[in-house]
Amino acid sequence: MKRRLVPVAALAAATIAVDALARATGNAFLLTQLTMAGYATVVAAGLSLLMGYAGQISLGHAGFFAIGGYAAAALTTAGLGPPRGGGASALATLHVLVPRADPFGGADVWSVHPWAALAAAVLLALAIAVVLGVPILKLRGHYLAMATLGFGTIVQSVVVGTEWLGGADGLSGVPPLPILPGIAVSGAAADRVVNYYVAWGLVALAVLFLDNLVSSRVGRALRAIHGSEEAAGTMGVDVARYKLGTFVISAGMAAVAGAFLTHFNGSIGPSEASVMRSIRYVAVVAVGGMGSLTGTVATSGVLTFLSLRGTFGSLDDAVFGAILIAVMLFAPEGVLRGGGVASALLRRGRRPEGAA
Repeated sequence: MKRRLVPVAALAAATIAVDALARATGNAFLLTQLTMAGYATVVAAGLSLLMGYAGQISLGHAGFFAIGGYAAAALTTAGLGPPRGGGASALATLHVLVPRADPFGGADVWSVHPWAALAAAVLLALAIAVVLGVPILKLRGHYLAMATLGFGTIVQSVVVGTEWLGGADGLSGVPPLPILPGIAVSGAAADRVVNYYVAWGLVALAVLFLDNLVSSRVGRALRAIHGSEEAAGTMGVDVARYKLGTFVISAGMAAVAGAFLTHFNGSIGPSEASVMRSIRYVAVVAVGGMGSLTGTVATSGVLTFLSLRGTFGSLDDAVFGAILIAVMLFAPEGVLRGGGVASALLRRGRRPEGAA
């Protein structure tokens, strides 16, 4: 158990060190981008489980991210009628509904409480993952990649073409997500530091959960599936169940991250569901190393932060595409795993024994 806490402790130390450095150098404003990078890292960590351990590729995880974000935004900004007695009051007592000021200046209206909306958003993503995963996880390789790519395209088309989801403008006016008294997930400048720690605290929880999972019997089964589905099935592993379970877990993590980031930004737009966003997640996992949680967390934090800071300018998408191509060519095991690029180049250049 102590060994499993080492990555979390290292992440906590790095999080505190980055905060201290940012404030000491007068760059505390950078914590905003680092917070957003944290939520992207949660998605990447879940995808690392799916790709690195179960051996299943997904080019549609931005779709699950958008499902979580859009569902949370739609429920918390919806006007469900003026506050009255009866069933609505009962739901208000249970904190499922909360009164909200009418943005058009009318009487207060009921909206779904942010935590109830978060739960509903994650359940929706899990249900869709089950319905989608049962048929498509029978596919392999590029067939599976194309199927998940189609799912991501469908989600983006739906959010752009649905009026009550804001269409091309997305949804705004999303309220903060309360965590503790005085602490809420929001984009307020006064809450910048606490939101930074909330985001990376969520990353730490994700790492702890996934590290325990892959170190258990489930992780051994996933490794067997990754090596050979036929051999794993012969040894008694329920291949279909483990693949579906992993897909659902990674989808749920993406939905949670999407909901949190939506509350942090106070809005969400269709770009969050774009195919290129999914490819970025895949690129991050590839660079960090398939199945390497620490590598994925490190590369996601750095690359996402640089992207959000506009380091790559108008070539942002091109850079992530080039990174993915380079990693697949020269370091398919990842830059931070298996010796990295240098090791891969040495293996390519090494002649077999007995060669002239």
